[in-house]
Amino acid sequence: MQLDPVRQALQPAAEFSAGERAAVYRAIETRRDVRDQFLPDPLPEPLVRRLLAAAHAAPSVGFMQPWNFILVRDAEMREAAWSAFSEANDEAAAMFDGERGDLYRSLKLEGIRKAPLSICVTCDPDRAGPVVLGRTHNPRMDAYSTVCAVQNLWLAARAEGVGVGWVSIFRDADVRNLLGIPERIEIVAWLCLGYVDQLYCEPELAVKGWRQRLPLEGLVFEGRWEERRQGE
Repeated sequence: MQLDPVRQALQPAAEFSAGERAAVYRAIETRRDVRDQFLPDPLPEPLVRRLLAAAHAAPSVGFMQPWNFILVRDAEMREAAWSAFSEANDEAAAMFDGERGDLYRSLKLEGIRKAPLSICVTCDPDRAGPVVLGRTHNPRMDAYSTVCAVQNLWLAARAEGVGVGWVSIFRDADVRNLLGIPERIEIVAWLCLGYVDQLYCEPELAVKGWRQRLPLEGLVFEGRWEERRQGE
């Protein structure tokens, strides 16, 4: 009797134990975007590989796995990246007026300099060919899949006691030129990684008054979209 290879690949979908579930939710709830609290200690290579393996285990549409990870440890390269970020950050600060601008400028965004490792996460839209299962009607599914890899890495890092900061304020061309990234490749994230000994109890932007977490109840619709007045 020949066994069905697909059936052989299945395994019981048992729920996690109470302790395992609690650990998953704790990682989700206590994950933070770290901007300035990095310690200088280098991350051991086995740890870095575990984090990359977690990212690589992310779901991807059509199993296209469009991500690449550029590890940036060199201090001079990180300083060049910080200079590019700093120029863009000055441009961003000018977009906010009055007290909002003052608060923006008070936020410390030193992760690129202080964290011992940066990872540039990219997306290759050609990884699975021109026609991809699940991407036929939404060409952004490859980028969305890559963001899942970022989230996987972030949660694994939290479980390992490693802080992660996502730097998004930069001109695409500056990072592309610095790292030699081809034009056809999309830059999705610049992540700063390093050990931390403290994390904010709530998101830093909430603690410092930039914006508060929205109530979940106001974001959930049943069956159809509902128009709601701001503040409800």
